[in-house]
Amino acid sequence: MLDLSRVQKELMDCNRDKDISGISVELRGDDLSRLFGTISGPIATPYEGGTFRIDIHLTDEYPFEPPKMQFMTKVWHPNISSQNGAICLDILKDQWSPALTIKTALLSLQALLSAPEPDDPQDAVVAQQYLRDYPTFVGTARYWTETFAKRASVGIEEKVQKLVEMGFPEDLVRKSLDKVGGDENMALEKLCSG
Repeated sequence: MLDLSRVQKELMDCNRDKDISGISVELRGDDLSRLFGTISGPIATPYEGGTFRIDIHLTDEYPFEPPKMQFMTKVWHPNISSQNGAICLDILKDQWSPALTIKTALLSLQALLSAPEPDDPQDAVVAQQYLRDYPTFVGTARYWTETFAKRASVGIEEKVQKLVEMGFPEDLVRKSLDKVGGDENMALEKLCSG
């Protein structure tokens, strides 16, 4: 059974120093097992200035099992799938300990952005580019940060207004944008597909 008091305490801890750590967590609806995490791109990396949203799912076995995390913001990184946001990080798998928290997992993701491990990749194409053509990797990672991690963090009201003007109900627009981390094109696809 999910320890709700622990999760509530962790949520408060995550949001206590978000201006310093660059990490925050919010509920995804009313269910404490479904959360959104946000991390800031680390300084002096191609991810600097970006805001990255992470889908967090806590199973009933949490904290004895790791949280299930997946990037919602597209990111070009050897240890994160460029297709679906899946993450290759040991503490989210076999190195998890109940002493760790949502905040330590998010801090570890932020550290992973600073120090990729291309020898243990989630995305082999990105890892090969990192190892064989580092300048192109940096340029692509910066481009993806500009395109997906900066755009999604600003102007949400403008996106809502634009989609509402296309004839979609506002509450549905907001839910769709929320589910896709603010990506207007993905929200439009979701709205059109019903």
